[in-house]
Amino acid sequence: MSKNTPRIGLIFAVSAACLLAACTQEQQNKIGRSIQNWTGTNGVMEVYAGDKLVRRFIKVDKVSTALGTDDKMPRAYRYGYGVLDENLNMQVDDGEKKVYFEISDYSNTVFFESPR
Repeated sequence: MSKNTPRIGLIFAVSAACLLAACTQEQQNKIGRSIQNWTGTNGVMEVYAGDKLVRRFIKVDKVSTALGTDDKMPRAYRYGYGVLDENLNMQVDDGEKKVYFEISDYSNTVFFESPR
């Protein structure tokens, strides 16, 4: 490792901070989401009917917005892959498998990083 390595790292960090500070909040959010999409999360998607939990997907890597094939415009639903937690115990049990799911923008849902 050369003497200049820490200096180069510092210059890079300061440059990145300056570039990020110059971005609007929306641009910062997009950057954050793209980094999170790339790294993934251990997410949980819960679906409610009124105040009752009716479905839970665990080990969700990410939830993506559907885009139109021709116009590339955002659609009114999100999709992802996760393990359907059939007994709602926040654990992957025998027989529970990873599935594809779609959630309407009009659904009563909560997506969060798993506390476990």
